[in-house]
Formats: sequence, structure tokens, C-alpha cells
Amino acid sequence: MIEPAALRQAQGGTSSEPQSNSEQSRTTVKGVIRRVHGPVVVAAGMRGARMYDVVWVGEAGLIGEIIGLAGDTATIQVYEDTIGLRVGEPALSSGAPLQAELGPGLLGSIFDGLQRPLPAILEETGDFIKKGVTAPPLARARLWPFTAAVKTGDWVEPGNVLGVVPETAHLRHKILVPPGLKGRVLEVWEGEFAVGKAVALIEGEKGPAEVGLMHRWPVRRVRPFQRKLAPDTPLLTGQRIIDTFFPVAKGGAATIPGGFGTGKTVMEQTLAKWADADIVVYIGCGERGNEMAEVLADFPRLTDPRTGVPVMERTVLIANTSNMPVAAREASIYTGLTVAEYYRDMGYHVAFMADSTSRWGEALREVSGRLEEMPGEEGYPAYLGARVADFYERAGRVVCLGREEREGSVTIVGAVSPPGGDFSEPMTQSSLRVAGTFWGLDVNLARRRHFPSIHWTTSYSLYGLGRWFEDKVATDWQEQVRQAMSLLQKEEALLEIAQLVGSEALPAEEKAILQMGRILREDYLQQSAFHEVDGFCPVEKQYWMLRAILSFHQRLAEALGKGFALDKAMALPVVGEIARMKEIPGDKAVTEIKALVRRVDEAFAPYRETRQRSPSGV
Repeated sequence: MIEPAALRQAQGGTSSEPQSNSEQSRTTVKGVIRRVHGPVVVAAGMRGARMYDVVWVGEAGLIGEIIGLAGDTATIQVYEDTIGLRVGEPALSSGAPLQAELGPGLLGSIFDGLQRPLPAILEETGDFIKKGVTAPPLARARLWPFTAAVKTGDWVEPGNVLGVVPETAHLRHKILVPPGLKGRVLEVWEGEFAVGKAVALIEGEKGPAEVGLMHRWPVRRVRPFQRKLAPDTPLLTGQRIIDTFFPVAKGGAATIPGGFGTGKTVMEQTLAKWADADIVVYIGCGERGNEMAEVLADFPRLTDPRTGVPVMERTVLIANTSNMPVAAREASIYTGLTVAEYYRDMGYHVAFMADSTSRWGEALREVSGRLEEMPGEEGYPAYLGARVADFYERAGRVVCLGREEREGSVTIVGAVSPPGGDFSEPMTQSSLRVAGTFWGLDVNLARRRHFPSIHWTTSYSLYGLGRWFEDKVATDWQEQVRQAMSLLQKEEALLEIAQLVGSEALPAEEKAILQMGRILREDYLQQSAFHEVDGFCPVEKQYWMLRAILSFHQRLAEALGKGFALDKAMALPVVGEIARMKEIPGDKAVTEIKALVRRVDEAFAPYRETRQRSPSGV
């Protein structure tokens, strides 16, 4: 984020923050406010300003952004409360767009939508953010140990690793040559440095350029990469219905629409806790304050199952709650995406969680209305679809810039809150057109306390990831998934018939399908996000759980064909053992469930032997 150094200088003050060469050469434009309409401000005398330049508005220096230019008049979207702002107050353009500070210290931090550090502001202003208050996103006083990876005389290009900083105990923060800079290393230093200090001097095309631990990047501009790769590796989440039936690829995009109370926020928080990602960027975009408070309270207490360290050490939280200025919601999405792309460029896999994109769409609609633009469907701006597409298109698995071989990815999971659970509304439909995975949350499942409430007949995944599961988990993975989905679909159809004629009127084979559908739903698809063991299910355990259920179904079908009573089969002890599989710890699951599969075969063995002795089955 850009700090209002130019505003202080224009008002006769000084700035203690050292400015880079590019910042010193910026020219500012000072105008006068002519109109205030909620978060939209119109200022005159702004000739020379550019679209998306950051503007400090009014005597308080409120942060805004130019979203329209006509002659010398600029339309400014203000990201703070404009109550008390008066016509005639100054508007000062910074000459640069909204930027994010990128460097060591991002992990474990909590920012607002403009990348203002909320803990630092809390110490300065108390529980409420005062207008015009700002602070550097990255702590200037903290020193970071830097180890160089290049030496004097080396030729470097954008994306080359200059050195590393141990940001956490398990993550090496790679200091990269910024995009647009290449040349020979004139000097490189090692030791402990603050983020604002130079660690290397590079002879660029425009002369010597200092490179520090930190650099800034415009949040609306996509960070460059060499090329995109096919999304052929799943982002494992530990959630059975997702990993087994509707997986999302690393570098893919998923959307979670659902009505009120269907568990969207819990789903996103669960994915943030357990997803197979190196970094998690979690955006609370317009959500209720108590939900974000729960995230802030829970994450520091959670442990990453892969490293054993707190989950917060791999997480960046951006909180823009429903009581914060609406215009900043749009900026929060882009700020988070820029942070995600920054870690992707280091070769890390990043999971980006946006909860919820509907609030972002509502912010677009409100600002569009104040600009008096022609409304589209349901009052949303006509460009809603393009904005949503641009958002999801920033996902991807890529080959990073630089000579070193690195792959990184950004996987986007966006929650949608359609009014009344209506999936035909514009925000949901715009998301479905571009997201490769659709996890449709069902109100009826949620009312029955079936969570995750992802409905198996409406959800889908367009990523062909079956080959990966066959190579890494089991060769019959796709066949098992096909059988399980077929059972669920048959059960759905039979339930409608049973409601008309009663389940007792159905033949034994169809009654068995109803029972197996129930077992799949209750013992496999249902999963408690708060259970100590069942909150996360390794993919190998998922396979063997499904294997046990399908083995029981196969043996049951054989036994029913030989005259064995369904009620007697469902009273076998192995049925209770199948129901308790989810409580088996992950490190013991494969061994114990393999033994359970053998017990299933043994439970039905007498009935197969009976048929061999007596063709009548008696």
C-alpha cells in the first residue's frame, strides 16, 4: 500500500520513510473536491492524473482510487468512511496505482483490504480504525537474516533467486529479481537487513538499481510468469466428498454457492486449515465480524498436520468485514491475489480462499449505482461477468520466471451467497461459467445436519484427475468412484418412488440400494469439521473406506441373490464397524480397514457355502 508521504510533504511536513528512485520521480496532481456521493467523490483540477491512481482525499487524507476521468475531472472511489468530507477540500493524486508491499513478514499477518496491518493500527487507535490512519504493511524495524544465492558479476534476470530469508521455521522466503529488471550483479551483501534496505546492486538498462528484501506491485496487474501448465494434480483437502468425487486441481478454480446456513464459511475455513498447500491466503470479504473473529481465534491454535507448526505460520489473513467501508471490499480481493501470486513466483503452491465473492459483487453494484452506470441483471453492473472472469483467471499452475526450475500455483476457492439459495442469480452464474469445480451446497442437507452439505447430484468437477489418483493411490480408484456415484444416483431415484408407494413395496435388491445409499451418505460423505480425527481424512484412508463399503455392497448383493434376508444382513456386526471407520486415526486406518474388508468377506462366507451345498439356497 502507498503511504501518504506526498500528502505530508504537500502540507509542509516531512516523511521519515525513504523513497525509491521511482517514488521520488513521481509527480503529484492536486485537485479540489466538487461533489461527495457516499464513497464516490468527484474532484476538479486533476488533469495529468491517471486511471487507478491512488488519491488522498480531504484534510484527513482518506485513501481513494481514480475510477473515472473526464477532462480535468476525476471520479474517485474512496476506501474509507466519507462522513464529514466537505466540498472544497483537497484531493491529491500519488501518481501511482494501489500497490501491495511484498516481502518477508507477510505470513502470520492480519491486514485489512488495503493491506493496513490491523494489529499495528489497534495499538495506535484502539478497537476502531480512525479515518486516514495508516501504517506500513511490513514492519520496518524488524531485521531479517539474508543469505545470498548469487555473487558479484553474475548475470541475473527477472525471477532469479538473489538469496533466501527464513521467514518461518519451515519456509524459505526467496528474494527474487523483480519483474522488468535484468543485468549484472555489481554488489551483493549478506547479513541482517530491514525490509527497506538494499541487499544487492544490479546494473540495469537504466543504470544501477538497488534491490531490497521488499518491493511493491500494483494489485490489479497480474504478476508475470513463463507459461501455464495443465491442471493435472489435485489439491488434496482431506474432505472425502471433495477429494473422492469433486476434486479441484492445483492451479484450478472452485466455487461454493449456498444459501444461508449451508456451511460456506465453515467449508472455506476447513479448506484453509487442511488443504495441501504451502501457503494459504484467506480473504474475509464483507463477512460478519464474529466469523472473522472466530478465524483469528482458531487459526493460531491449529497445527499444520504436515509440519507440526501453527497453521498461522503459513497463512495470510485479510479481513474486510461487513461493517468496514464497502468500497474496500473490491480492493481486498486484488490485494490477496497479489500476495498469492508473489508466493507462487517463489515456487510455492498457494490456496486462495475468498469468503464471499457475493459481497464483492455487491460492492461493485453499489459503486456502479453511485456512478449512475446502466445496470445489468438484478442491478449488477454490465461488466460483472468480465470482472468475475478476470478474478478466476488469475488462478493457475505455472512455470515461474527465472533460470531456476520452479513450479508454483494459485488455487482459487470462492464462496458465493446467492439470496434465497437461488443458483440462477448473476453472481453464481458468472462464477459457474469460469470455475472448473462446482460444490453446490444444499439447504435440505444442511437442515438434516448433513455436513459438508455438498450435494452429489448437482456438484461437478471438470478436472480430469482420475489418472493421478490411479497412479498415486490405487489402480481401481476411478472404478470405485463410478460405482459409489451410481449407487447414490440410484438411491436418489428410488427415494422418490418410495415416497409414493412406500419402501416396503420395493423388492429386496432395491431396498438394499436404499440401505447402501444411506451408508454412503452417513458413513462416508458426512464429515465433521470439528472432530479431532474425522476433520481431516487422508486420501489413502478415503480409498479404503470406500473399498470397505463397496465390498459390503457386493457381498450383500450376492447373498440376496441366494435368498439371504436383508434385515439379517444389516444386523451383522461389520455394519457397525463400517459406521465407525471415520473415527480410526489416519496412521492406523489402512491396516485396520484392510482387516475390516476381510471380516466383511468372512461375514458372508457361510451364505456362499450354503449356496454351493444346496442350489435352493436353503
